[in-house]
This record gives sequence, C-alpha cells and structure tokens, in this order.
Amino acid sequence: MATRPRLRKFALTAHVISSVGWLGAVAVFLALSVIGLTSTDGPAVRACYVAMEAIGFFVLVPLSIAALISGLVQSFGTKWGLLRHYWVVMKLLITVVATVILLLYMQSLSHLSDLARELTAPSDLDELRSPSPVLHAGAGLLLLIGAASLSVYKPPGMTRYGQRRQNARRRDEAASTPAARSRA
Repeated sequence: MATRPRLRKFALTAHVISSVGWLGAVAVFLALSVIGLTSTDGPAVRACYVAMEAIGFFVLVPLSIAALISGLVQSFGTKWGLLRHYWVVMKLLITVVATVILLLYMQSLSHLSDLARELTAPSDLDELRSPSPVLHAGAGLLLLIGAASLSVYKPPGMTRYGQRRQNARRRDEAASTPAARSRA
C-alpha cells in the first residue's frame, strides 16, 4: 500500500527522529550508569540513579514506543512492507525485544532510584551500586546500532511471504500486458 509522499516523508521523519533520539538517550543512560557504578562521590552516584529513572520513564520509554509505532506505520506505506524482507522483520524484532525489556526493567530501575533516595551514608554506596544498568544500556545500545545498520545497509533477502507477493504481482503484471490479453 503506497502512501502520499507528504505523509510518507512525515512518517519517515518521525521514525528517524524517534529512533535516533532513543539511541542517543541510551548513550546518555549508559554514561550515567557507568558514573553510578564507578564514582566515589556519594551524591553524584545517588543523583545518577535518580536521573536514570527519570530518563527511563520520560525519555527512553516514550521514544521506544514512538520508534516502534512509527516503524510500523512506515512499513505499511513503503515498498519494503512489514513482512516482505528479512531485514525489516529483524528490525521489528529488535525494536519489540528492546522495548519489552526496557518496560520490564523500569521496575528494577525504580527500585534502584528509590534506594538512592533513601541511602545517605557514604558506606551505603556499595548497596546501591549495580552493574545491571550498565549491562542493560550496553546491550540496548548494541541492539539499536544493529537496527540502525539494518536500515542503512538493507541486506538482501525476501521472506517466503515476500517472495509469494512478488511472484503474484509479476503474474498479475504479465497477465495485464497486451500480449497476454491477445493470447487469451
């Protein structure tokens, strides 16, 4: 299903902005999580965990959902389709998995943020420090870089569904040519 050029460009712009924004927000989150894990400054460590929760709820979650929705809209309005090419299917899976993991992880992040607000003694920092945000953000960053790379390189390969659709379209086009109609 083809869309009008203006609508298609708007959808593409929304998808690129939300996807790049999500990638950038994950990079910021990763930086904060590394500081939270390695810093010896108690107030800075606590501030990092509180900030990571805010970034998670107000930046990461909305951008991940926007990237997913705008990607779906984009797939329905372009020749690539949603299930015709392996790279689109892989990008969809990456986005869905990353979004679901993010949504599930927000509970753990809220716990760490609450803990950061409650702890005041410098000796409590060891209880607060967790490698989990670093690991989640690092893995998320790799997934999003992979998804972005798929969009740029668009590796060849059609799904079986895509091959069937392509063959059916070719048959329809061949049947509608003047030579095919004169044979019938």
